[in-house]
Amino acid sequence: MGTTKQMLSTDNHDRNAAGMTYVYPVVSRRAGGVSIGVNLNPNNACNWHCVYCQVPNLQHGSAPKIDIPLLNNELEVFINKLLCSDYMQKHVPENCRRVCDVAISGNGEPTSCKQFDTVVETIIACLREAGLLGDINIVLITNGSYVHRPAVVCGLDVMAAHRGQVWFKVDAGTDAQISHINGVNLGVDRMLEQLKTVAEHCPTWIQTCMFAWDGREPEAADVQAYLAFLQHALQQGIELQGVLLYGIARPSMQPEAEHVSALPENWMLEMQQGIEALGLKVRLSL
Repeated sequence: MGTTKQMLSTDNHDRNAAGMTYVYPVVSRRAGGVSIGVNLNPNNACNWHCVYCQVPNLQHGSAPKIDIPLLNNELEVFINKLLCSDYMQKHVPENCRRVCDVAISGNGEPTSCKQFDTVVETIIACLREAGLLGDINIVLITNGSYVHRPAVVCGLDVMAAHRGQVWFKVDAGTDAQISHINGVNLGVDRMLEQLKTVAEHCPTWIQTCMFAWDGREPEAADVQAYLAFLQHALQQGIELQGVLLYGIARPSMQPEAEHVSALPENWMLEMQQGIEALGLKVRLSL
């Protein structure tokens, strides 16, 4: 197995950092430690095309069939490396040397994996074997597109029983902005339905990326539409843990990259206050 030759950082989420097919380490801004990434889309395929996405050679599609025995082996080997070797000392900044979660994410939409429930069970088995089950979170980072699949619902239910949580992507509050930012024809009403389904099965955070377009801050009307979406969700009784609000830390690898840039800190802080005014907890990562 290959190993990382340099210190990991919050602006380096290299999926090949551990020399594995599915498993990779991340120093996560939002989680505050080492996240064990599980990449179910090694083919760089996704059903969305977010303009800020850092995945190179992104293509439209879904996850391939997962080699479950290989995934199991990679998880066992890498967890052991984190816990029983000097990997942390060599590759992780001192203030981040703790395992905080297993994150099902990667180079595309992970719930497009038809074996999603089996993947979750595999992760749980490996954490149990390592003595970590119940001590760290299992996180799913998703756009919610495939919550209608029984395997996804089953996986969410199992996650919920083992410190699972979902980070559900919401970057905009209008059909037009969803199309512009996420590259998908998805209505706000449908997104709300998907959010409701996910939150019914597993504790759910909203995950939102805010950025400047051609150096311009988001239009006030678009900000208000986003806040209105959150408010509508709350009014419908959807239970949300809060909002993970973050900015651009790594360059986009999409054709739209030249248009995308980080917003000023004061703008992000004002956005945080606007969300908090709705009664939601906010974790801000600049």
